[in-house]
Formats: sequence, structure tokens, C-alpha cells
Amino acid sequence: MLITREELEENEAKVLASYAVKSSDSLGRKEMEENDKYRLCFQKDKERVIHSKAFRRLDEKTQVFTAGSGDHYRTRLTHTLEVAQIAKSIARQLGLNEDLAEVIALAHDLGHPPFGHSGEEMLNKKMEAYGSHFEHNEQSRRIVEKLEKSYPNFDGLNLSLEVIDGLIKHQTAFDQASKKFEVSAHLEAQVVNLADEIAYINHDIDDGLRSGLITLDELNDFRLWKIATASVEEKYGTGLDSNVFVSRAVSSLISLMIEDICVQSEKNIQEYNIESVEDVRKLKNAIVHFTLEMRGMVNELRGFLYKNFYFNPKVVEFVNKGKMMISELFEFYIKNPDKVPQKQYLEHEDDAVVAVKDYIAGMTDGFLAQEHKTYIMRA
Repeated sequence: MLITREELEENEAKVLASYAVKSSDSLGRKEMEENDKYRLCFQKDKERVIHSKAFRRLDEKTQVFTAGSGDHYRTRLTHTLEVAQIAKSIARQLGLNEDLAEVIALAHDLGHPPFGHSGEEMLNKKMEAYGSHFEHNEQSRRIVEKLEKSYPNFDGLNLSLEVIDGLIKHQTAFDQASKKFEVSAHLEAQVVNLADEIAYINHDIDDGLRSGLITLDELNDFRLWKIATASVEEKYGTGLDSNVFVSRAVSSLISLMIEDICVQSEKNIQEYNIESVEDVRKLKNAIVHFTLEMRGMVNELRGFLYKNFYFNPKVVEFVNKGKMMISELFEFYIKNPDKVPQKQYLEHEDDAVVAVKDYIAGMTDGFLAQEHKTYIMRA
């Protein structure tokens, strides 16, 4: 039995909450396309993102540790996949559109440059010298709207407008934290914002412990970690292998955070009388968020990671090397625009600064190092 798109849309109408974004109600795409015979619009979007070159390059971009530092450390790609999984779990429990939440999660870091947030800081600094700026959420949108070249009749991936809206309004402590929007993000986008935070806090704890840069004794000072480990010990006892114990503790942390968000968000939906997507957009307050108690405990853990992991001298040493390479390569390409691939350069109407920014932002850690060795180290 072949299930058609129309039947899938009917199933959504029956299953999803009234305030979820329905595929059948999508505002469409910038460039008109015929509806797919069997796929929902956000399913098509998801597959376009996964098959994009920018998505594949995430596999060799820094999360915290530079790509290639260790087989089990997160990369920007594995971070993205974890965000997508958590977003789907939250969306499912709240009766929201899983496909929409998933595709926003999969696309949210496409614009990240090499060497993580430090690379972003340096690229922004270089652009400011030319009267502009760099912000990776904006670059993600630029990639899906212009830079990907896979279709003969339009630039980019021509994603649904609801996906683009979710990318524009992506916010965490790292991303556009203080930015205000006239119209609130739909709930699926709000879910991704929190899923991103849940993912990076928990996998960074895991990577930090694996690296030895943070310890279990240090984590034992924090309330949320104590609650998570108590849950593990209650279920499995106290004799677990240390690697298994950490794995179960991190999993427990994720579950605690997801449950807290879902319970609090459901209360918010009831309190604000949210019955439609329009109700969500009109409300200036975020609907999807932690309880005050959980937010306090999460902030404690995040503060600890900032001090002891993200700004650990060993991590800073690696990312500073990346920042230096970005700075030197940027200036090299500005002075030698013929070294920027001609196709890329011409796409920007001879705007060399934008072309250089796009070229470097799209690089993997390894390719950046290779280009630096070729043009700077051998000069």
C-alpha cells in the first residue's frame, strides 16, 4: 500500500496539536514547486539538507575539540544529529510537527565556520574591518537560500518558509542570545532552541570527562548531576564500569531536561490559552522553556563548562591556532582573489570580501589547515 502525501497530511491533522505547524498549512517556498506525490513538504526539506554539501562538511568541523582530535569526540555533525534527535523527542511529546523540528535542527549549524565559535569570532572580526559582520545563523540561511547549487532553476535548497523562519530565529546562549523578533518563532523552532542547549551541555560533559579536562569529583558539586547519578544508581546499582556509568548519567540528564521542558511547556500552553500557530506567533514570551528550578541547575552546569572546559588552556590553544589561520588566510585571499575559486568569486558580483567570507566559512578544519600550509606556511 502506497501512502500518498494527502493521506499523510490528513494523519497530521488528526494527530498533531492545534498549535502545531501542519504541512498542509505551509506558506510554501520562495520558488514555486509542485507538491511531492508521497512526501510531506518538511520531509522533502529534511532530505535536501541531508544531501547538501554543507551538511557533509559538518563532519570535519570543530564542536569543542578540533576535528580529528579523537574518534569519539563530537564534531559539528554529530552535535547536529543529537540536536535533531532531542528536538524530535520533545516535539513528539508536545504534539508538534517532528519533521519541521528535525529539519530546522539539521540545518541550524550549516553556516558554522571551522574551529567553532572561536572561528566565528575571528571571521566576524575580519568582516567588521570591512563594515560588515559574520553570524553563523545568518550564514546558515545564506547557504540554504543561495550558496548550495544542486538545482537548475533556483539557487540554494528552496526550503519551506517555516524552516527558514526557524533558522532566522534560532537562539541559545551562544546564538543571538539578546536578539528580539517582532513575531515569535513557532513552537517547533522554540523546541530546537532548547534541544540545541540540551545537546551541547550534555555531550560536552561527556567529551570533557573523556578528555580528562573535567572530573566526576568536580561534577558531584552540582545538584542536577547528583539527581542524574542518583537515578542511575537506583536503577543499576553502584558497581557500573566508569564509562557505562557516565553514559547512563548523561542519558539521565537529557531525560530530566526533556521531561522538565515538556511539563513546563504544556503548562504554558494552557496558561496562555494557546490554540493555534497564530496564538504562538502573537505571544512575545517563549512558550517552550525550562522550569525556573531546572533553568538554575542547567545554568550552573553551563557556567562550570565555560570555566573548566571551553576556556581550558588546552582547548584554547587549539582554537587560537584556528583563529590565527582564519585571520591570515582571510587577508591572503583579499590580496590574492585569484586564489578563491573562480566560480565562487563570480557568484558575488566581484565582491571579494563576501566571496572570501563564504569560502572560509564553508571550509572544514582540515581544509583550512591545508590552505594555510599551502599559502602561508610555504610563503
